[in-house]
Amino acid sequence: MNRMLSAGALWRAVRVGLVLTTATIAVFPFYWMLRTAVAGSDAVFFTGISLVPREFTLGNFGRAWAEADLGTAMFNGALVTVTILACQLTTCVPAAYAFAKLKFPGRNALYGLVLACLLVPTQAKAIPLYLGIGSVGLGNTWAALVLPFTTSALGIFLLRQYMVTIPDSLLEAARTDGLGVLATLWRVVVPMSTPAIATFAIFSIFVHWNDYLWPLLVARDRALRTPPLALATFQQADTGIDYGALAAGALIITAPIVLLFLLAQRRFVAGIAGGELPG
Repeated sequence: MNRMLSAGALWRAVRVGLVLTTATIAVFPFYWMLRTAVAGSDAVFFTGISLVPREFTLGNFGRAWAEADLGTAMFNGALVTVTILACQLTTCVPAAYAFAKLKFPGRNALYGLVLACLLVPTQAKAIPLYLGIGSVGLGNTWAALVLPFTTSALGIFLLRQYMVTIPDSLLEAARTDGLGVLATLWRVVVPMSTPAIATFAIFSIFVHWNDYLWPLLVARDRALRTPPLALATFQQADTGIDYGALAAGALIITAPIVLLFLLAQRRFVAGIAGGELPG
């Protein structure tokens, strides 16, 4: 009995050690970014490697905010990200519902086409999209930042996979009560698909808040810069010497995304698992 208890305690200690090690590896880059952001310019690298800087300052945040114009960039990023998300939910939710619960000619072929779109890398589409946007005179505009992402094959796939699990009997009961297709979608399917919708929303926000390639191609004016583009421009202008200010800028534009994930992590996990929210 004592051997069994000791073996169980040893295994629990090993598991706790593995969890702590993994968590440390995951969190350490964020800590080092914070450490660099609050360190003085002479205490970033040149006083030896230390976990705690010997000189603290908050001036890096002010410099990054002012010189990189992060206020405008974060407003632009939020506006573009929210607009893209609204457009994607408007198109993806009905499409996913149609593929999951409605029967019409060519449904499987069209869904196969959606899945094929998942195989095309974003970089492969960048040049054709850029030429198309430029040919209609929308280059260097707000529309250029939004239009190519008004729908999402990943969103259709993810939401469709979740909606398939909704019992058909519930939809039949809704139709019996006199609800039409759109009313059934809005009143029954959407509330039940909240975890999947939240999961896709987090994915979409992460991708488009952090997107660098597409804004680099179409946003030439300073007034249109998104957070990653503004920080990259600041790095180039600063010749990459002031690592403290660069780390402070990276921390500023990363904080909203980290906070969003912490607030929505329960729904994110539920959407990925395809199950209900825990009580």
